[in-house]
Amino acid sequence: MANRTSRDVLLRGLWVLGQGIREQPGLFTVGVGGSVVFGLLTIASAYVVGAIVGEVVVPSIESGRVETGLLGAGAAALLAVSVVKVVGIFGRRLGAGFMQYRLQASYRRRVTRRYLDLPMSWHQRHPTGTLLSNANSDVEATWFPVAPLPFAVGTVVMLVTAIAALFATDWVLALVGLAVFPALFALNVVYSRRMAPRQVRAQQLRAEVSGIAHESFDGALVVKTMGREAQETARFAGRAAELRDALISVGRLRGLFDPLLETLPSLGTLAVLLVGAARLRQGAVSVADLVSVAFLFTVLAFPVRAIGWVLAELPRSVAGWDRVRHVLTATGEMPYGDTELPAAATPASLVFDRVWFSYRPPVGEPAASATADRPAGTDQSAAPAPADQSVDPTAVTAPGTDAALPPVLRDVSFTVPAGRTVALVGPTGAGKSTIAALAARLVDPTGGRVVLDGVELPRLTAGSLARTVSLVAQVPFAFDDTVRANVTLDRPGLTDEVAWSALRLAEADGFVAALDDGLDTVVGERGTTLSGGQRQRLTLARALAGQPRLLVLDDATSAVDPRVEAAILAALRNSEIATSILIVAYRRATIALADEVVYLDQGRVVDHGTHQQLLARCPGYNDLVTAYEQAEAERERTRSGTDGGDGDPGGGSARAAEVVA
Repeated sequence: MANRTSRDVLLRGLWVLGQGIREQPGLFTVGVGGSVVFGLLTIASAYVVGAIVGEVVVPSIESGRVETGLLGAGAAALLAVSVVKVVGIFGRRLGAGFMQYRLQASYRRRVTRRYLDLPMSWHQRHPTGTLLSNANSDVEATWFPVAPLPFAVGTVVMLVTAIAALFATDWVLALVGLAVFPALFALNVVYSRRMAPRQVRAQQLRAEVSGIAHESFDGALVVKTMGREAQETARFAGRAAELRDALISVGRLRGLFDPLLETLPSLGTLAVLLVGAARLRQGAVSVADLVSVAFLFTVLAFPVRAIGWVLAELPRSVAGWDRVRHVLTATGEMPYGDTELPAAATPASLVFDRVWFSYRPPVGEPAASATADRPAGTDQSAAPAPADQSVDPTAVTAPGTDAALPPVLRDVSFTVPAGRTVALVGPTGAGKSTIAALAARLVDPTGGRVVLDGVELPRLTAGSLARTVSLVAQVPFAFDDTVRANVTLDRPGLTDEVAWSALRLAEADGFVAALDDGLDTVVGERGTTLSGGQRQRLTLARALAGQPRLLVLDDATSAVDPRVEAAILAALRNSEIATSILIVAYRRATIALADEVVYLDQGRVVDHGTHQQLLARCPGYNDLVTAYEQAEAERERTRSGTDGGDGDPGGGSARAAEVVA
């Protein structure tokens, strides 16, 4: 962008403005119409003033007597011109303002809608601060030139009319005008060329400052507990200083060119007076003509600036448009099919059939080279490669893709039968959370199939999938709203009775009833007024309120007391909600409640069976579960006499167990 020529920036900027005009033609017409009226009446006012001076003021001075009738007529003419000019100003500002704000609102909605349509894999590769900047400052920058655009278009009409009027008045004075106007345009072009790289850099820094601020604020817990306040402040201050310097550079350039742009019309007025005085002595023009032309140059200074405003803001507009378009044209969307699953109150079945998955690298980061170690469909129980084989089995690429990050899942196959509970167990990095995301179709596999009730997930409609599957993630998220709103999410048919029923299943009705306002209690941003365990139970209730046929729990009760967790799972098994359960589990008591356990390691299914069967025949599983149990016991001993985990906002036995593992 920084290397683009000014001509390229100009053409692309005009294309962006043309896009805005195509989307809001009515408002643009109103704005331009008002601007044209203003411009024409500005020219008319110059000739009215000239006529008053030539026909009223000069004769009155020469005769020593004021003609009241002529003076009143002149005043009435000026008043009429001023009233119509006010109407033009109103139309210009109304049309331009409405057009700008409508375009900004429209594109904010489009960007936000696009964010919601794009899969999680896309979001994982883009910093949140940059996404916030795309939806806010980049959209504003894109359509900022729309405000002066109708004024600038009307000014062009006014200039053409003014030049024609000058030639009709006196061709010599017209030549003076033709000398001044091209100089104004040339100065505006130079201004735009110098301003372009400065505006682009400033827009980029706005996004970077926003990204650092969001990251620091969102990670406030880490920043404070690690004592990194000074370092984060310094990091933010450094980038903010760069933005400050960039904006100062913009302001310095504007401060240099603004006086020049204002001086040229004044020099034109002076030239007109000098040349006009000579023409007046020659009898080529009248006093009225000279006053009209001089006054016209005086009032043209401000409207001509509108052209400079548009040209000066085009580089910023192009930079904003490029960043907004990056979102609107982003690929990686997950199209849905047209198959609807029945809304019957029966549990759903889930099948993972030879699933592979690789995450894509973050934007701007080159991926490492990778080589596939085996084709899709190879039996996962096949013998490993010989020890001297040069291919690194941890650096494979999922079949059918060009992704270069090591695959997280390799040929994973298992089934969650309808009405059954299946636990996923494995060490950190085994791929458990990825399986949970695939089950809810937050991402699609790079190989193999995920099948729900006999239908591959991409063939389902979005509504059918949302009604059938509910995911409760590792990190609970609560909106800055009431408990009721967080549980129901304004879904139709979810009454207070349904909300309380879901809260009871999640063992959350007790603490909600104890809140000052019950369901009407506002929980704060991200549920900050609740403990970690309370947030987890609230988000579980949210999922249960929709009565899903498949419930996916990704370590969703790690901050909950083990006794409460056992009560929740028992309630789910005995509830009227007909649901199958896929749960990422760590605690032995939780695992033992599952009908089947799938043991994962390094993205592969190592073994599956009941908890007791795996304890007896799978040494890795036995060691892992024993480590979890020991970590849980140690954690219970260290916090003896304190709140049993439900008040620990960031803890959980799973975290301690993973450290041990």
